[in-house]
Amino acid sequence: MLKVEHLTCGYGGAPVVKDLSFEVPAGGRLCILGPNGCGKTTLLRALAGLLPHEGKVTAEGRDLAAMDRRQLARTVALLSQTSPVYFSYTVYETVLMGRYAHQTGGAFSGPGPEDRAIALECMERTGVADLRDRQVTELSGGQLQRVFLARTFAQQPRIILLDEPTNHLDLKYQVELVQELKAWAAGEGRCVVGVLHDVNLALDLADLFLLMEEGRARYFGPAAEFDPAALNRVYQMDVGGYMRRSLQRWEELE
Repeated sequence: MLKVEHLTCGYGGAPVVKDLSFEVPAGGRLCILGPNGCGKTTLLRALAGLLPHEGKVTAEGRDLAAMDRRQLARTVALLSQTSPVYFSYTVYETVLMGRYAHQTGGAFSGPGPEDRAIALECMERTGVADLRDRQVTELSGGQLQRVFLARTFAQQPRIILLDEPTNHLDLKYQVELVQELKAWAAGEGRCVVGVLHDVNLALDLADLFLLMEEGRARYFGPAAEFDPAALNRVYQMDVGGYMRRSLQRWEELE
């Protein structure tokens, strides 16, 4: 479904992501792991069409670089760890913005009944329906992130890209977000590509792993076949040992 071939990109002529190739099938849930500065966010920006790149990125056989902005918005949505808020829209108005790419008359046509129904459904799904009339400038970081998730679902893309989307969420909503994304990806012709630093959340979400180091792939393949030793090498620590010690502490509390 999503195919990346020999992708190289960066800033100011200096490559950050280097000759990266991978493929995510329909229904796939890819998590990208790696230390700070390895190119994870840069890769997502290129996949979202926000950063020029060499190589080729296709979705369902269509070249993303050949799409106009509305076509791209109907195909790919990016949910970042932080999104700037410049104007005081209501929660409902903010979620409705996700419908822009589906409005045949563009911004001047305004949302129709279907757009409004989809926005309300997505707000219910992400637990922000009760905030409908609140100004987004009044929300906590966690509430705002759930509003942006609702807007992402309302956009109805084929591919959702996630850049540390759980950073501002409490534990309950982190777990719920992962479950929502798994359910969403199970729909026909969809896939999820996410950057997560929390390895436990990544293990819960992913059926595919891409482990990056210095802009290159050190592993790509099924999460079930992933060798934890590769994670230890990239992070330069005993990741599994740390997790086991944490589990032991929880068991001692019971």
